[in-house]
Amino acid sequence: MKNKMTAAILWIFVTLAGLIFLCALAFAITSSGKIEKYRDENKNILAGSIAEKIKININGAQNGLIIRGKNLNNPVLLLVSSGPGTSDYFYNEAYPLMNLEDYYTVCYWDYRGMCLVYDKNLDPETITTEQIIADTVAVSEYLKQRFGKEKIYIMGFSGGTHIALQAVYAQPRLYSAYFAMAQVVSSDADNDTYIYNFMKEVFTSRGERRNLKKLEESVNHLPDGKVKCTNWYNYVYLLHSAGGGTIKDKTEFTGIIIPILKARCYTVKEKFNYIKGMKMYRTTPFYKDCKNRDYRKEITKLQVPVYFISGETDYNCPWQMVQQYCQMLEAPQKEFVKVPDAAHSPLWENAPFVVEYMKNKR
Repeated sequence: MKNKMTAAILWIFVTLAGLIFLCALAFAITSSGKIEKYRDENKNILAGSIAEKIKININGAQNGLIIRGKNLNNPVLLLVSSGPGTSDYFYNEAYPLMNLEDYYTVCYWDYRGMCLVYDKNLDPETITTEQIIADTVAVSEYLKQRFGKEKIYIMGFSGGTHIALQAVYAQPRLYSAYFAMAQVVSSDADNDTYIYNFMKEVFTSRGERRNLKKLEESVNHLPDGKVKCTNWYNYVYLLHSAGGGTIKDKTEFTGIIIPILKARCYTVKEKFNYIKGMKMYRTTPFYKDCKNRDYRKEITKLQVPVYFISGETDYNCPWQMVQQYCQMLEAPQKEFVKVPDAAHSPLWENAPFVVEYMKNKR
């Protein structure tokens, strides 16, 4: 009996070890870190296309660029990553219908200290708003010169809109237009109240008493009827449960973590650095500064066309606030578009809709 039990335990141990090894092997194999090239019908690299992953020195620090496009004659678009401090290119692999690179040469930018260029020796205190905006201007100048463009387009995504909006405001000469996807407007009680009301309606309709209780535990009710979030991590977790998070009707695990783990564009080291860089950015003066912004008061006029793109169930950056900001903002041309079947990441969630829209704004 004892020998049988020992054999059973050994079999379980060997099986588990084998499964762990196979999972680790599969993880390593899929994490090649390579960027897929564009190829013609004969499997040759498509003439006039670009697909590269590089690091360049910007203002004394390494910056990571993934640049892809089918035709170098197309306009150049700088996509400012979200977070701030999280890389977004992996979504392209998870959502292959996203073909923006058919119409733009797109530069996916990992700014100093994040993902592709994480540096454990980089002092977080040096990452200020002024430094990041200076880096944005320098990267924009680099792209202009490299691709021979008089101006480029710029797109901010979520936390990246802090950067892109301020760069466009400071240096409008560089940009043909600004695409604001999931624009951050403010982090005040207005923002938290839109999120709260959305979640309360969803959880009430579903009869989810436990989530309603957690929701109430995550806010303070103010005398004017608004609410202020007291636990942002619980708030975001609940928001994903309600269907208004990063990807519509997906949790953070299925909508973000799994696609990152499966991504071929990052090496194993880069995937670990993704997390390290993201955590580091939460300690920077820049990140803290972002928490105190209200662009309704700070930036009320732009000198370039601006196009606000929000998912119809985006309550991470509530679409109502974005629409209101668009209405009050002065700009040569401005539009607000609400994307169906999308939450916080409409460029990938409903790629055909958003790509067609952006194609027509060139």
